[in-house]
Amino acid sequence: MATRVSIQGYEGSFHQVAARTFFGKQIEVLPCATFRESVSLAANKKESDGGVMAIENSIAGSILPNYNLLLKSDLQVVGEVYLQIKQNLLVNRGVQLEDIKEVHSHTMALQQCYGYLDNHKWKLVETDDTALSAKHIHQHKSKSIAAIASKLAAELYDLDVIAPNIHTLKNNYTRFLILQRADVAQVVEEANKASVYFHTDNSKGSLSKVLNKIADMDINLSKLQSFPIPGTDFKYSFHADMEFTNVDILHKVIEAIKPLTEHVKVYGVYKKGVWK
Repeated sequence: MATRVSIQGYEGSFHQVAARTFFGKQIEVLPCATFRESVSLAANKKESDGGVMAIENSIAGSILPNYNLLLKSDLQVVGEVYLQIKQNLLVNRGVQLEDIKEVHSHTMALQQCYGYLDNHKWKLVETDDTALSAKHIHQHKSKSIAAIASKLAAELYDLDVIAPNIHTLKNNYTRFLILQRADVAQVVEEANKASVYFHTDNSKGSLSKVLNKIADMDINLSKLQSFPIPGTDFKYSFHADMEFTNVDILHKVIEAIKPLTEHVKVYGVYKKGVWK
């Protein structure tokens, strides 16, 4: 039976590309309309084996609501994928550039391609999803509408890539977290990265004491994200991504910062993703 993985978006989305990158092409993706639905499905033992969730983008920054979803779930981070976002202009078979009158895609995808789109006089139409736009022009057999989406979407919906890699900024990466339930997740061999949640009592110097302890124990703090704690007067919690050469170092760091914090939670220990 194929591994079943929940994703936000439709088949052909970049979430599916990320899922294939980590699990292989033989997986079964379970499309969800929202990230909340995707996380809920990933936690459902009867329905899925895990999920893939975007957490940050090299241009747009962190997807803050998704950190909150991670905190509230009991899912573990077992891996990550850094995916270069390559946008492509897709059309039905036989359609030429001069035939195009409209281009449909998610607003972020359209914005990422303004450098190319500004050279044409096409009407730009915002949609809910890049892959869904590709699916719609395939279903309606449109001869005058193009979509901006992934090459996987072109493959799944039998479309031509009439103009590849039309995104303006080429160094555009999205980081995806691979999530699994504790009963499915296994110890990751040669792990060198961890995602950790903590909060302090917000007294003077409390955060710096934690950060100094992390630095003193040969841990590279690759990301630190703060969040207001609901129901408090601007008190904050933190998400930290820590990189290390030996998992024993991580365990020592966690024990060292526990007395300096009010709560610590390790989301997962995994292998650092490779930028491709």
